[in-house]
Amino acid sequence: MNEEYDVIVLGTGLTECILSGIMSVNGKKVLHMDRNPYYGGESASITPLEDLYKRFKIPGSPPESMGRGRDWNVDLIPKFLMANGQLVKMLLYTEVTRYLDFKVTEGSFVYKGGKIYKVPSTEAEALASSLMGLFEKRRFRKFLVYVANFDEKDPRTFEGIDPMKTTMREVYKKFDLGQDVIDFTGHALALYRTDDYLDQPCCETINRIKLYSESLARYGKSPYLYPLYGLGELPQGFARLSAIYGGTYMLNKPIEEIIVQNGKVIGVKSEGEIARCKQLICDPSYVKDQVEKVGQVIRVICILSHPIKNTNDANSCQIIIPQNQVNRKSDIYVCMISSAHNVAAQGKYIAIVSTTVETKEPEKEIRPALELLEPIEQKFISISDLLVPKDLGTESQIFISRTYDATTHFETTCDDIKNIYKRMTGSEFDFEEMKRKKNDIYGED
Repeated sequence: MNEEYDVIVLGTGLTECILSGIMSVNGKKVLHMDRNPYYGGESASITPLEDLYKRFKIPGSPPESMGRGRDWNVDLIPKFLMANGQLVKMLLYTEVTRYLDFKVTEGSFVYKGGKIYKVPSTEAEALASSLMGLFEKRRFRKFLVYVANFDEKDPRTFEGIDPMKTTMREVYKKFDLGQDVIDFTGHALALYRTDDYLDQPCCETINRIKLYSESLARYGKSPYLYPLYGLGELPQGFARLSAIYGGTYMLNKPIEEIIVQNGKVIGVKSEGEIARCKQLICDPSYVKDQVEKVGQVIRVICILSHPIKNTNDANSCQIIIPQNQVNRKSDIYVCMISSAHNVAAQGKYIAIVSTTVETKEPEKEIRPALELLEPIEQKFISISDLLVPKDLGTESQIFISRTYDATTHFETTCDDIKNIYKRMTGSEFDFEEMKRKKNDIYGED
């Protein structure tokens, strides 16, 4: 421990583990510590079930009907992976995929007028969907074809739209799409949480819809993947990568002090020893005075003994409740997984509801989602602050990650990783940098 490192990382959340993996692959000497006895920080999966009851201060132990406690791996933060998204790319490039098994989520649904509908994802589904009338379907199909052909580098595909100037609102108008279709395109395909995007240049939205359809094209049922045994497997996979490249890991290490000299980090003190470093990466919980609160997220973990109604008995799915449908500013999300993913006892389902808090009564805000899940056997409610670093860390060389938001995929987390990488190294993030060095000395069989 009393050594000099290039980078010290505090906290084993996904953001931190991916960054320590990348830094190790790039030849940096990394020390990675966590005050908790388990991996994952805020993004851990809790097992056995007894620990979840303790964590949420629910009296007594789980009833016998819940099965064996060890059969449960419950995510504290619900997210899926976009099949063609940045996190999957990171997993493939680093070959961390060899430590994990994934299943495709069985369906994506959207809420409209109190009911849930499957999100039409192919032309055939769009034409058969009861979300839209006949003429609306034709216009929507035209729009999807436009998006599929769109290439921001090829002006011939623009059809009179300027990707950097034309707003998304104008694009919808061009294709004459009605409000319901706009709602589900923006929220269930482009996966925006609010409607702010409507007045921004359309390029990003079109690319987001492309990401959705390309992710979907990979496996067919839905664009989302989920790892067996829970999301807590992801940080551990990247931690293994870091260890293969000489990274040192220490769990259960109380962090006493981050030592700063002349405004710049020089080391970390733990259990009376000092490890020195040139740069430090950490999650907000280690530097409470250097982060600010920009909002809150409410998450409710619900244990069910039945699949969600009207989802075709799917063993996993996502439901998006667009904000317009429930008079809110931000969407409400439901992620559901089950014993099919080795995260719950046989015949049990875990549905996690999440949204950005907007009022003084967050539990009331998520009622429409909970109504879709009834009857609920047990609820675990958490309200967490959304924290972001007060500065970029370029002076102090302390680089702080953002807390995980209410989105149900990892795209925003990957944006944060790329952003921290750029602040640390001064150069743009490049996926090629993550490739394992072919002839490395730590190679595995």
